[in-house]
Amino acid sequence: MVCAVTAAAIDLMFPAVSRYVMYELLPDHLFDAFFAIMAIVAVCYVIRAFCYYVMSYLGHTFGIRVETDIRADLFRHLQTLDHNFYDKTRTGNLMSRLTSDLFEITELSHHGPEDVLISCLTITGALIMMFSIEWKLALVVTLLLPIFVAVVMKMRRSMSETSKNVKQNVALISADIESSISGIRTSKAFANENLDLERFDAANGEYRNAKDSFYKAMGRFNSSMEFFMGLMPAVVITAGGYLIMENELNYIDLITFTLYVTSFINPVRKLANFAEQYANGMAGMHRFNEIMSIEPSVTEKEGAPDIDITKGIIDMEHVHFSYDTGREILHDINIHIDKGETIAVVGASGGGKTTLCQLIPRFYDVTEGSIKIDGTDIRDVTKHSLRSHIGIVQQDVFIFADSIRENIRYGRPSATDEEVAKAAKKAEIYDDIMNMPDGFDTYVGERGTRLSGGQKQRVSIARIFLKNPAILILDEATSALDTITEEHIQRGFEELMKDRTSFVIAHRLATVKNADRILVVENGTIAESGTHDELLSAGGEYAELYNTQRLFVEDRTQAE
Repeated sequence: MVCAVTAAAIDLMFPAVSRYVMYELLPDHLFDAFFAIMAIVAVCYVIRAFCYYVMSYLGHTFGIRVETDIRADLFRHLQTLDHNFYDKTRTGNLMSRLTSDLFEITELSHHGPEDVLISCLTITGALIMMFSIEWKLALVVTLLLPIFVAVVMKMRRSMSETSKNVKQNVALISADIESSISGIRTSKAFANENLDLERFDAANGEYRNAKDSFYKAMGRFNSSMEFFMGLMPAVVITAGGYLIMENELNYIDLITFTLYVTSFINPVRKLANFAEQYANGMAGMHRFNEIMSIEPSVTEKEGAPDIDITKGIIDMEHVHFSYDTGREILHDINIHIDKGETIAVVGASGGGKTTLCQLIPRFYDVTEGSIKIDGTDIRDVTKHSLRSHIGIVQQDVFIFADSIRENIRYGRPSATDEEVAKAAKKAEIYDDIMNMPDGFDTYVGERGTRLSGGQKQRVSIARIFLKNPAILILDEATSALDTITEEHIQRGFEELMKDRTSFVIAHRLATVKNADRILVVENGTIAESGTHDELLSAGGEYAELYNTQRLFVEDRTQAE
């Protein structure tokens, strides 16, 4: 900002110096003094150039620091938001808010203040100097400025609205691109490249139309500005010529006036750029504030303590749950689970099995009732401490674009290489890893594309072995594995589940026969509860599911 003030002062100095030398030095033939002053002017412009270097370098350095800080705040806030937010928000939309929107904010933050300061100082200083020379001519210029400012403000509002629309379309096209690239293999498998191209072209066209509206607003703004920029010198020459005719002004003062009007050009252009930056930056700020104002639906009580789960006793008392749609998914669930008990949760798809287990780590909060672990309501403790004691192998496995070692180590970032290898052996993936080109350092690709479905599942299982949690939730953890590998991992699971409270969600009922208790979830309620033998003897829903699966396996075996 000091450099901005210095640059503005030098810009104001030149017309005043020119007027002085034309009045005092040149008429008296003081050429040595003239050239000395011109040399000083040249030095001043070297200083001005250095000031602009500092403003450009430090300004952009400041801007990138602002951008990284805001991005960190936004990402940190996104981490606090819950599953229901991500259930309805597209990834590409969030990517746009984390990148292009923040760039516009930082462009405004570091260019805006210096541009406004230089412009205001230069215009104000120039007007003061003009009034000191000839107030009548200065008044003409002053009367033009409010009209110019009014036009700029009106055009700025139009640009702001269209800029906001552009950003929304950028977010949409980013989301479509992210979705199309992520699903490119599915697209090729179904030979639907043309369909995806049509969708992309539609989003791309909307973006083009939004940009077209923005550029029209920008065109109106720039044409209005150029009109006034050309009008002001013409008005000054016209009014100045009239005053010369009336012997109220001389040529030197008119030249000085013309120089000051010319010095308006750069500040006015800066203000014009600021208007565009302001429109884009505030549109980005609006979208940034939209996300930052969203509060997590699963909140912690102020001063909530950490929980230390030592037993893993779980009590669900009169639990009801519904999503934002209002339709109740779970109805009056009452379960008591003892320390180290293995609970299998089975039933038809859509019955509420996964939802029931997602309530335990507080991915969602119960609508009514309570869930207690070791006698403590999970809503009374911190989410981080609660989830650090719970290990989850989900049906939809996510593998990071990193090495296998780091993907397994994600279960416990402080784990040693030996502990990672031990976890891989327990998950029955160690031999597969050693047969890969770079062993544990093998890069797995985006979302683990270089791994088979079974390998990805076993990597996620190795993470849980490494985490060594007090409570396990296995959500179709072996669904992508062949029968032989599944049997190997089941032995590992049995070892891991010893003395740990465990939930096993499964469709293949043969994998849950040894559970301490089996819960049959149907239409959001516990339809049946008991051991494998008890439920078979009861001849209810579980027996029907089990016998249907057994007949299917027998028929397939005979066919083979």
